[in-house]
Amino acid sequence: MFKRLFFLLRITIAWGLAVMLVVGLYSSLPLIGRLEFPAVLFTFFTMGLVIAGAFSHLHRVRLVAGRVDNETLDNRQKRIIEIPLEAGEAFDVVEAAVRELPGVGDVRAARDSLQVRAKIARPHLYGEPPLRRWNPLLWFAPDHNLLQATVTPAGDSGRVTLICEPESPAWSDWFLVDDGTNFENAEAIARAITRRIGDRRRREQASAAQTATEKELTEARLHLLHAQVEPHFLYNTLASAQLLTRSDPARAEAMLGHLIQYLRRSLPSAEDDMSTLGIELERALAYLEILKIRMGDRLAVQVDVPQALLATPLPAMMLQTLVENAIKHGLEPRTGGGTVWLRARRDDDGKVAVTVADDGEGFNTQTSGTGIGLKNVRERLRLRYAGEASLAVIANFPSGVAATITVPPQLPTRGDRHD
Repeated sequence: MFKRLFFLLRITIAWGLAVMLVVGLYSSLPLIGRLEFPAVLFTFFTMGLVIAGAFSHLHRVRLVAGRVDNETLDNRQKRIIEIPLEAGEAFDVVEAAVRELPGVGDVRAARDSLQVRAKIARPHLYGEPPLRRWNPLLWFAPDHNLLQATVTPAGDSGRVTLICEPESPAWSDWFLVDDGTNFENAEAIARAITRRIGDRRRREQASAAQTATEKELTEARLHLLHAQVEPHFLYNTLASAQLLTRSDPARAEAMLGHLIQYLRRSLPSAEDDMSTLGIELERALAYLEILKIRMGDRLAVQVDVPQALLATPLPAMMLQTLVENAIKHGLEPRTGGGTVWLRARRDDDGKVAVTVADDGEGFNTQTSGTGIGLKNVRERLRLRYAGEASLAVIANFPSGVAATITVPPQLPTRGDRHD
């Protein structure tokens, strides 16, 4: 109540002094200055419109803001808004919010200085005022409100200073009211910024959830392929061992021994995605020994892996995939078979390069396959090493293909990976 009375008293005194000045000047005029009736009528009429307009302003401010205090009654509004974005991104959010305001025009944005200025048409809240020409509160009222937003960098965030005011000098506040329009503009900007930040956060969360889902689907697809490959190989091996038990029991026994070694190294991979180069090499050699029994002299194997590199972490079944590719697409299509080389070296950057090479058909379009196996290898390397590992597939000389996996000597910690 006190704030309302103070506001009414302030604007009444200001207009009262202005009216007294006008009446004093009128009274000093010769002849017509003696007529008191026009002066009295002017005084009552002007002061009545001023007080009525002041009450209208009070009621509209309460309607818009829900309260009446010095902040809501003021024609000039200031807001400090913290935006949890880098200053440039915060500026983009503020500029977009300003351009959304109804009646906005003449928007001037300076990205280098992080400032936005605009004019906003002052609305006719109750239609075109019927007494506009005679209403003293509208004599000097501007047609536009001004808006200025300045973004101040504050570390990883931006602080917005927002000023909404009439397009008139500050002294006019003693005689004019804005009917809460600048309070509405300031609140609208704050709401628009909050909404845009909320939309941005929801998009980021949705993107993160989609990435996590895609990662889970990729891993599930890899596990499914793994589960499909092993039974196929197991079936073929057991079928071959069954035939050999009749014609060559010794070779059948050797094949089953290699199969046991292969399964011993394969079964733990269902629970642990990571293995070591030594374990994967044992699995690959057991697989190749089984194939040597089936292919006979058509398959030769050469291994050159230093003992010091056997402890290198390596994703399970990855070396096996390259070996299977070399056999299926390189050597099996050739009548005379060929050789598979397994090599490992430490490069100049300290990483370990593991190569599976063959002297088979090479990049033959009829035997190159679909590329799903190599695609899965690359995807697993990306998920596991976050760009620190790679797969290179090149032509071998004089024939065949060489596939090289390059991995760090130690597995990155979970905090360093993009899980």
